[in-house]
Amino acid sequence: MLLKRIKSPILRYLVIGLMTGVACLFVFIASVYLGAWGKLPNKTELSNFEYQRASEVFTADSVLIGKYYLYDRQPIAYNDLPKTLLEGLIAIEDERFYEHSGVDYKSLLRVAFKTILLQDKSAGGGSTLTQQLAKNLYPRENRIKATLSVNKIKEIIIASRLEKIYSKEELLTLYINTVSFGGNTFGIESAALKFFNKRAKHLNTQEAATLVGMLKATYGYNPRIFPEQSLKRRNLVLQSMYNNEYLSKTQKDSIVKLPLELNYKEFDHNTGLAPYFREEVRKQIQHWIKVQNKAGKSYNIYTSGLKIYTTLDYKMQLLAEKAMAKHMASLQKSFEKSYGKSAPWISNKRFIKKLTKASAPYKQLIRLGVNEDAAWDSLQQKKLMVLTDWNGDKNVTASTIDSLQHYIKFLNTGSLAMVPRTGAVKTWIGGINYKYFKYDHISQAKRQVGSTFKPIVYTAAIEKGIDPCTYFSAQEVEYKNMEGWSPSNAGDKDETYLNYSMEQALSNSVNTVAVKVLEKTGIPVVIDQAKKMGISATLPNKPSLALGTGEITIEELAGAYASYLNKGRPVKPFLITGITDSKNATLASFEPTLSNEPAFSEETGLLMLEMLKETVDTGTASRIRSKYGLGNDIAGKTGTTQNNKDAWFVGITPNLIHVTWVGLNNYEIGFKSTSLGQGASAALPIFALWYQQLNQDRSFNYLTKAKFQEPNTSLTAKLDCRPIKKDGFFKRLFKNPKKKKTKKFKNSR
Repeated sequence: MLLKRIKSPILRYLVIGLMTGVACLFVFIASVYLGAWGKLPNKTELSNFEYQRASEVFTADSVLIGKYYLYDRQPIAYNDLPKTLLEGLIAIEDERFYEHSGVDYKSLLRVAFKTILLQDKSAGGGSTLTQQLAKNLYPRENRIKATLSVNKIKEIIIASRLEKIYSKEELLTLYINTVSFGGNTFGIESAALKFFNKRAKHLNTQEAATLVGMLKATYGYNPRIFPEQSLKRRNLVLQSMYNNEYLSKTQKDSIVKLPLELNYKEFDHNTGLAPYFREEVRKQIQHWIKVQNKAGKSYNIYTSGLKIYTTLDYKMQLLAEKAMAKHMASLQKSFEKSYGKSAPWISNKRFIKKLTKASAPYKQLIRLGVNEDAAWDSLQQKKLMVLTDWNGDKNVTASTIDSLQHYIKFLNTGSLAMVPRTGAVKTWIGGINYKYFKYDHISQAKRQVGSTFKPIVYTAAIEKGIDPCTYFSAQEVEYKNMEGWSPSNAGDKDETYLNYSMEQALSNSVNTVAVKVLEKTGIPVVIDQAKKMGISATLPNKPSLALGTGEITIEELAGAYASYLNKGRPVKPFLITGITDSKNATLASFEPTLSNEPAFSEETGLLMLEMLKETVDTGTASRIRSKYGLGNDIAGKTGTTQNNKDAWFVGITPNLIHVTWVGLNNYEIGFKSTSLGQGASAALPIFALWYQQLNQDRSFNYLTKAKFQEPNTSLTAKLDCRPIKKDGFFKRLFKNPKKKKTKKFKNSR
């Protein structure tokens, strides 16, 4: 009827077109609502939304040192959101947030007018915070222009549903916990930790404005990458806060004058403090989760928001890494200089070929069917790559083989400090650079331990009843029943007529005496003693056991040495004290693992400790006193393996055990000389430099000023003998110093 009254055909067609358009629009909206363009979340689904939360790792002193995540997000409660953060967010993104019910139609009309009629591409999207939340929770599946209107309508519908389910405070909390800040960082808590290294509740007004300003373009307004653009955007947020009466003019004017200051800390698995430790924690948590999930639980280290509390001491680890880097950078220079152009990774073609054929790139080419010559040629092709050294990363043009030669020469290390009475790990350095050297020399490596095994031999001897003042000849012996094996001592000192007490021999790491002590004690007795001290590794049933040819992990060696401070009871190093869920409910607690039975008597332990003190005071570790000036109560033992492949030092203080290994990942390469590669030169400095720093910090007085138990008179009497005794006249008369003594090795029991 209405159309018949319109006499003008043109007007009639316009009305018909308009009505058809409205009808089509209605049908289109209805089709979206009914799910023809993809299912929409219902009220139940929207009500049961759960975040994927990153799990966090904390030190013993409650410092966050790492996260495990698919999406870096730590949701927080509304009460933990700073007022100025919410005000800045509303002022710049949705100033009518408290007035609309999910859709700001005024804003939509403004945007439509500017975009369609004025062709203003900078008009924005007109989306409310609730619509943006809908997009955060249910990301657009694609961005093809034909579906943009579908996506927009979906967001409007979801936003309206959200407004009916949640309060405004809840919507703000959901939004600020789900919004992206770029770089796989989601939510304000993770962003605050990343850019300012603080919790969101501690953000000040300018910091909050900086983060809110990023939301328009997380890359373009990233304050680390584009500080000038970020500063302008921050000040625009502050201006909007003033326009909406959240800030006075005086407040706004004073804050905009402040510079942009960041405290950037990216929680990257490859970098940051204690990366090897964090990886080991991850492995242990994954094992715990596997056990729990078999029992019906449903945990995921990357999404469950677990809080993992560890034994690590933040400051001690920081100082330990600093000491390690200082020493290893210097040692690397000396190491490369000692070889010069004759280094095997430079001049030994056979070694380079073997190295290349063992590499992953070469094996991959062979698996793909490439012949050996073609594979070799491919790996020799130069290309742009990044190589790192102690001066940092460098962009260079090099081949894959060049890269293999470059990295094979690097000295590496493993270093562990723990509390001897509990096994609580305080520092953990698994290598020199986790980004490029993933192999953890604490948890994964078994190396020959050299002379650091000798205390176990001497412990077994004393337990068997051998008097510490027993003298053993230092003369070199060739053992006929051991294929002519003839252990010798370091240096060129003539020891043919010398006899050492056990304390003197141990403190100066005399190889010939260690073998004779082993012979008198018995190899099975020593192996049994090692097992009692917590060493589970299979040890060689040979006389060379006395010189540390057994391969043992750093963890087991540390646990064994802890028994000298723990009344004979070894411990197992442990890293994790507890796990809670995201709401701080305790899921698990962990206690130290101590041996029920002592491995030796308390007197034996005290005697051994006195001998190990002598090693530091006058023996192979005396540079702790002379070079590094450490006057603390310290005992210890150095170790060096054959051909200088491994350097060791075990530092013992009243409240700490510290074990350090230094060597190369490729066992074919060792130090060029003993003077450079011995434990006292290559490993000991890491402990000494670290302890120097502890001495300078009063907060560590409980460690550095601690004293060993004073030995009683009966104990000191057992060690009260001349350290060296020379053969008598008649014994010297019938000895030929130029002729090596030969005998059979008699294995006592």
